[in-house]
Amino acid sequence: MDPSSLLPANSLQNAAVLTIVLAFAGYLVTFWSNRMMARRADRLRLVNQRLNEFYGPLYVATVAGNIAYKSLLSKQGKAQCHPIRDEDLKDWVLWMKTIFMPLNDVREKIIIKNAHLIVEEQMPQCLLDFVTHVVGYKALLTRWAEGDYSERRSTIGWPPEFDTYVERSYKALKAEQTRLLHNVFWRLTHRSNGHRRSLLPG
Repeated sequence: MDPSSLLPANSLQNAAVLTIVLAFAGYLVTFWSNRMMARRADRLRLVNQRLNEFYGPLYVATVAGNIAYKSLLSKQGKAQCHPIRDEDLKDWVLWMKTIFMPLNDVREKIIIKNAHLIVEEQMPQCLLDFVTHVVGYKALLTRWAEGDYSERRSTIGWPPEFDTYVERSYKALKAEQTRLLHNVFWRLTHRSNGHRRSLLPG
């Protein structure tokens, strides 16, 4: 005898409806979970690109430039570079040509080439000010090459917000990267462990 024949018809219908509802609910949960995972993966790719191609190199070059600048000031026994004394001019020109300008060139190229990776919708003013500051030094170095040292610093000053912006943006992206990686890998590991448990003999 079929055991189902002993159950009322309504009970069988209810069981069938419940099975369908549970299956559909499971589908929805899986669908939204996969969608959220895909969004996190897309966001992680963008964060990684911003770190690898923009804010990471910009931060490293900025930290290196600050260390070099402080080292020069320490060597000269000064708290700030200006005014550049006659006795400091030779060192200043050497460090400017071999250390500061190469680092400035690296940062300028990063900003111009990868501007599409900037976090903000609009180009931050401090980045524009930095590029114009570097342009000013390029003109100054041309004069130096011609033997004219009447001007010793760029007429376009260093943007004071630049260092703070670069450091803040880099650290914020690193924190977001860590959070996204934790979420993605936790879910993948959890899913993998659940799959392995389902394969184990009961």
